[in-house]
Amino acid sequence: GCAMASDAFFPFPDNVDNAAEAGVTAIVQPGGSKKDDEVIAAADKHGIAMVFTGKRHFKH
Repeated sequence: GCAMASDAFFPFPDNVDNAAEAGVTAIVQPGGSKKDDEVIAAADKHGIAMVFTGKRHFKH
């Protein structure tokens, strides 16, 4: 597998589903989405480890 990192949270679980199809086994992201629970459930469904950093990695 491979790891995937994002500089922003995952707003919807479909991103995790797509990552699983591509062979991702670990995701690093800041978290903070209103749908974090759904995103975590999708990761669990696919056996993907997910790490929340608690910090966004960009500024507007």
